[in-house]
Amino acid sequence: MTDTALATPIDASLRVALETLAAERGLSSEEYAAEALRRVVESDQDFRAFIQEGIDAADRGELIPHEEVMAELDAMIAEHRAQCQKVA
Repeated sequence: MTDTALATPIDASLRVALETLAAERGLSSEEYAAEALRRVVESDQDFRAFIQEGIDAADRGELIPHEEVMAELDAMIAEHRAQCQKVA
């Protein structure tokens, strides 16, 4: 794969933050920006795949009734509150 350049406008405060963070990591601002962009793209791809898994499960009829989910959440909250009261 061949690297290509991407030009995008950024405001002055973002530019300063970018240069500062890049320098702290021993990278050029271009290297840091490319790494950050790569992380955002991978995160979005992972999120889309996660959502698609849910859609696929729903299409197969693999659903959990709302009441069951809420009962489980209520139990988790009650357990957490009980733990907090023990600590206090």
